Amino acid sequence: MHTSMIILKFNDSLVTIVYPILHTSKYKISILQVFESTKMSHITALPSFEIVCSAHKVGRKGKKTAPKTKPSKDTMGFSSGRKEIWRCVESCGACCKLAKGPAFATPEEIFSDPSDIELYRSLIGPDGWCIHYEKNTRTCSIYPDRPYFCRVEPDIFKKLYGIENRKFNKEACSCCRDTIKAIYGPNSKELNNFNTSINDSSSALSTGV
Repeated sequence: MHTSMIILKFNDSLVTIVYPILHTSKYKISILQVFESTKMSHITALPSFEIVCSAHKVGRKGKKTAPKTKPSKDTMGFSSGRKEIWRCVESCGACCKLAKGPAFATPEEIFSDPSDIELYRSLIGPDGWCIHYEKNTRTCSIYPDRPYFCRVEPDIFKKLYGIENRKFNKEACSCCRDTIKAIYGPNSKELNNFNTSINDSSSALSTGV
């Protein structure tokens, strides 16, 4: 028999209930089903529930699988089947825009050390760019002495984001693409330059050139 899973909100808590599909209703379930599913046999009245979401699943013999997503048609910069090797690209500077907007994590969400939060915020200029970023040349005026969190390195990615070293290149490339798109746009020359550079370096590595 097929079953249905429904997630309900009860007194600000979420309750997951599984019951036969034949007994489902679009908006309500019976008090008996609630009692049987949650084993609240001593309750004599049905509380008010708010339906958060619901989903169907097969019976015990079936296996739950992750939803399949169609591959994106936008393959710009992604080498098919080739491992990408991250590298910094000159004349970009997208990561130097420190106030990137609500789509990006805040310093408080990234750092656990208050001194890192304070330092990061002290670098943000009135226009949101780092105060050490030279816009005319798109370079960092303190590059050799820049803070550790400005360095794209495996150990730093692991410390700040929990990303394992074996996933560093993939995540670093993805992070740069997201940042470049947010700052310069998805069809920008900066993104094209980054993708070309990554593909060239990855091709050279795979061919041993």
